[in-house]
Amino acid sequence: MTELDYYEALEVSRDCSGAELKKAYRKLAMKYHPDRNQGDADAEERFKVINEAYQVLSDEQKRAIYDQYGKAGLEGHGRGGGFGGHQNMDDIMDIFNSMFGGSSGFGGGRRRENQKYNLDFEIELPLKFNEAVFGTEKKIDIKYKVPCSDCNSTGAKDGKLEVCDYCNGQGQVVMKQGFMSFAQTCPKCHGEGQKITEKCPSCSGRGYHEEPETITINIPAGVDTGNRLRAQGYGNQDRNGNRGDLYITFRVEEDKHFIREGTDIYTEVPVFFTQTILGDTITIPSLYGELELELKVGTKDREQFIFSNEGVADVHSKQKGRLIAQIKIVYPKKLNDEQKELLAKLQESFGVESKPHTSSFEDVFDRVKGWFKK
Repeated sequence: MTELDYYEALEVSRDCSGAELKKAYRKLAMKYHPDRNQGDADAEERFKVINEAYQVLSDEQKRAIYDQYGKAGLEGHGRGGGFGGHQNMDDIMDIFNSMFGGSSGFGGGRRRENQKYNLDFEIELPLKFNEAVFGTEKKIDIKYKVPCSDCNSTGAKDGKLEVCDYCNGQGQVVMKQGFMSFAQTCPKCHGEGQKITEKCPSCSGRGYHEEPETITINIPAGVDTGNRLRAQGYGNQDRNGNRGDLYITFRVEEDKHFIREGTDIYTEVPVFFTQTILGDTITIPSLYGELELELKVGTKDREQFIFSNEGVADVHSKQKGRLIAQIKIVYPKKLNDEQKELLAKLQESFGVESKPHTSSFEDVFDRVKGWFKK
């Protein structure tokens, strides 16, 4: 079987930066983590491979050796199996802590002993453009997990479990690389040290039931796509009746007229070509009403006019960004005979100025003619 290239395993280019490497690892580790792929042997194997790849490529010395000699050059340098070194181990643990919220980095969020699910969970909430800009109150339908009382949330019929034969009931497996060794949560029993032989008929072996609930959330002004809000006490429930937290990640819809970039707002202002020639004062829409925009004589296409404190309020500081109005010059698509005549007269009234190409190219025409003289 051909070994997968480390760069291919992490789905990055060979010249990727450390930040790109960490971002790719975070994404794949989240996707293939055993807690999220229970019973999936392929995901478990992929998880091991991306860990091994990141251990090597995140270490500058090992990456240089790998780039020059491949995996064979890493023999004796701590390749595979372990975390390779203290710095790499801290790096990987930090990533898992940020993703799963647990102190060990492999627990998948806050979890009670022998409990089959995390107390915290996350949902995505779509928001309209104006709801994100000004804030709103939302009623959300969720489903949270409660322990199955028939199996004492074990997932096993009558709560009867057997010792896990993969870790011998330890809940961890120890891997060695040279003189180093480290413990990892058992991928089979997920740290419980026990396994189910017969599933609980009440919860189908899940160890929990789901309860519907409608909650009301106050969303502050200024949130944007990717922002996350913590709703304390709306997560899953443990055996003692305590509930974790709900994390809401926002996805904001785009608007037809306004484009948001952080706290700044961009809008395109179509103006007729005569307005830019003569100058004009026009009214444009803003997030908070109307603004007057003064078009000076000779205003250019794509010229920008900036209005301070007319953008979105920062969700933390409440300071507003800018409104940037960009000009788009509109020309007539059709001309009737009268309009053509008027424009012709206007052009004639400017004299030589109306034909800038003539003076610009006069010398060029003479030089080109000289090229063809025999």
